[in-house]
Amino acid sequence: MDEPTVSESSGIRYLHFGTEWVQGAMRLRRPNDLVLAYTQQMMAWLLLLEPEAEHHVGILGLGAGSLLRYTLRNTPVQITTVEWNPMVTAVCRSHFRLPESERSDIDHCDAADWVRRPENIGCYTALMVDLYDATAQGPVCGSPEFYQDCARVLTDPGVITVNLFGDHASFEPNLEGLRAAFPDGMLVLPEIDAGNRIAIGVKGDLLDVSVGAFIERAEMIERRYRLPAVRWARDMLQQLHFSHTLTRSHD
Repeated sequence: MDEPTVSESSGIRYLHFGTEWVQGAMRLRRPNDLVLAYTQQMMAWLLLLEPEAEHHVGILGLGAGSLLRYTLRNTPVQITTVEWNPMVTAVCRSHFRLPESERSDIDHCDAADWVRRPENIGCYTALMVDLYDATAQGPVCGSPEFYQDCARVLTDPGVITVNLFGDHASFEPNLEGLRAAFPDGMLVLPEIDAGNRIAIGVKGDLLDVSVGAFIERAEMIERRYRLPAVRWARDMLQQLHFSHTLTRSHD
């Protein structure tokens, strides 16, 4: 079991698993910020799901708690976080201001086991998957069967965001597994940070809107959540295999 360690530099606290690889970060003065750019892209599901609906979001991999802190602070959703290592949760409580909320639950188990539980099938509108060990190279869960199980956990419609490394041998096999599990749509956002690539899989029909309305929605997300959603929207629209989820328009 990887033992978590902590470092600090320039007002940012970092989580490690005994190596130099960063597993998460928190800005000490603004702990609810998403410091690492890839964690911002992990929130791209906000662009694809109706904000008025009641959402139950799953976070697979606690890390330094960045996604949990941000989502609790900025959205009204119910959140279940899956973290197999209780020491990570303990360090998050002692060093990373892990929030306590009636809307938040942490389940200490293996993510691959969690997505196979019958009681989780069809219960989550969004999954954010960020599962890495001390080597921080390829995801520790990335088999085609794992992604099929993730798809079954999602509601219809639903969205999954997955943190991958674009320059690692695991990248293409993970994409193949995601494409098979999410035939309704799959895309990859441009590379950010140190090679991180965020893959997005969609289940069902999402946002039956015109291209113009999609950009307007991105502008609203950008204002409300302080995320670069317009850039995401334009990147999505350029990927033809995703365009069928939006109504074609001349505006």
